[in-house]
Amino acid sequence: MARLRKAARIWRNLAARDAARRVTVAGDDRVFAIDLPALFMRAAPLEVELGAGLGDFVIERAGAAPERNFIAVELAGSVARMLAVRIGRLDLPNLKVIRADARTLVNLLMPDSSVAAYHIYFPDPWPKERHAKHRMFTPGFVASLRRTLKPGGRVYLATDVRDWADAMFAMMAQAGFKRLDEPPPGRRRSAFWRKYAEAGKEIFSSAFSAPQGQA
Repeated sequence: MARLRKAARIWRNLAARDAARRVTVAGDDRVFAIDLPALFMRAAPLEVELGAGLGDFVIERAGAAPERNFIAVELAGSVARMLAVRIGRLDLPNLKVIRADARTLVNLLMPDSSVAAYHIYFPDPWPKERHAKHRMFTPGFVASLRRTLKPGGRVYLATDVRDWADAMFAMMAQAGFKRLDEPPPGRRRSAFWRKYAEAGKEIFSSAFSAPQGQA
């Protein structure tokens, strides 16, 4: 509750809201695809973090790679607003915020062969079977990752749940992705990683490359 009260207090500040609006992609129910060149006013390799939280990783990465474009995707309204405030205040023109369900974004809104890399760190495993409908990772979702990635594009994954890691990695392999001996760049950069590392939990992570030929 204290965190929500702090977020509400920040959001009442007009300068904070203006900063957030500069980097937030406005929703439009009439739009069924994202116009990336119009969004960034340039063509550049695009990286997308799904479930960005408050943006610890994606903000750092966008600042270090100004030649690339970035989208931070977050569903929770209060979190997405605070993420947008942080980014707006930092003046990072190559980083935009979209408040959306990651599944909707990848399955419906992202153009074919448009993404250079997806970062997916600590997605909720929804372990109970009755909650399976909430899981981000499904064979259909992985097929959409493949559709929207450029040939050879990357998917970076991390989780603290071994069974969920095994399930996700198996789905990636079944969809034709190649597992790489390459550490995910955000594995040790997120707030979740710090939380789990402090608790002594094991982290399971991997990188995958998209097939060169799209299905």
